[in-house]
Amino acid sequence: MGKPHVVIIGGGATGAALAHDLTLRGVRVTVVERGEVTSGTTGRHHGLLHSGARYAVKDQESAKECIQENMILRKIAPDTFELNNGLFVAITEEDMAYHSAFIDGLETCGIPYKEITPKEALQREPNLNPAVKAVVEVPDGTMDAMRLPLRFFATAQSNGAIIKTYTEAMELLMSGKTITGVRVRDHVTEKDYDIGADIVINASGAWSDKIAAMAGVHVPLQPSPGVLVAVYGRWNNMVLNRMHRSGDGDIILPQRTLSVIGTSSWVVKDPDQLEMKKEHIQLMYKMGSVLVPGVKHAKMRAAWAAARPLIGSEGEASTGRELSRTFKCFDHADHGGVEGFVTIAGGKATTARGMAEVTTDIVMKKLRMNVPCRTRDVVLLPHTAYYRRRM
Repeated sequence: MGKPHVVIIGGGATGAALAHDLTLRGVRVTVVERGEVTSGTTGRHHGLLHSGARYAVKDQESAKECIQENMILRKIAPDTFELNNGLFVAITEEDMAYHSAFIDGLETCGIPYKEITPKEALQREPNLNPAVKAVVEVPDGTMDAMRLPLRFFATAQSNGAIIKTYTEAMELLMSGKTITGVRVRDHVTEKDYDIGADIVINASGAWSDKIAAMAGVHVPLQPSPGVLVAVYGRWNNMVLNRMHRSGDGDIILPQRTLSVIGTSSWVVKDPDQLEMKKEHIQLMYKMGSVLVPGVKHAKMRAAWAAARPLIGSEGEASTGRELSRTFKCFDHADHGGVEGFVTIAGGKATTARGMAEVTTDIVMKKLRMNVPCRTRDVVLLPHTAYYRRRM
């Protein structure tokens, strides 16, 4: 009997990590993605390797997930990140009032930190607002949004995974209440065809509920877009964050010779309909200049929006900031009575490997395979290997 076959819908960070984990455990994998890999939310995120500090007060489950995965990724994806650390800075009295809860949260979540003086912070980051009152250093980092997923995909390909880009899932094939495969459309040839599967994993991020609806089941998801603005100039070398509850324009990341200011937050029903509001761009400049005054007049390189796939029912959030950044895996045999169909949603790019481990553990049980996860230790191939393999 041949290897069981799993089809993954979604070619972002989660789909990539899933393909890697499943192939290491002896499963035949096909990934279908309606565009190019990472062309959805994954390719449009901030590029932050999260320490978890942003969530250490109000979203501690997410914070713990982030710091755990941060340390694993440093080991399995060397040379992918700029390990420049991050500074959380208090500028106003309101920020200072958050300081005690912030330190308590870091300690509760096991996030390493070091308090440094404002003088030292200004020596290291001379463009920082000189009104800074308190500073905490944490193990944040930065990354190219594409390179980590490409390393997962490259390693999965080397182990036999098939990655089908410009291939859109049009219909879930069913026999009674069991998923048996996916009908897809090749957008290059404009031909439809069927791919059989033992299990289908829905890893389509902000589009997860749309895919789930094909099987007549529901995923409680709130797509929450945010605007990001990249300006010319590397205005800071470390990740800079305001020391307060997550808000608009309260983080600036250095990305090569640019600086990325983010982000705003709202909720939408359709992640394909993201309005780029001029006032959101202006807000990024206004709030970003509280951290680094010089960015107020920096020339804009680009502005874009990405829809975060946040777990939450419709009406549960008005801006998206009310919802946790944690993830959840749904076995639709238990959530909807449909066998052979699993959804993984929520989370961060930083936590994609951990999301894949949890999901693959569930898939292994469904396939009656007892194969442990190895992705915490296997060093990934370089991102360039993905393209070499496809040529």
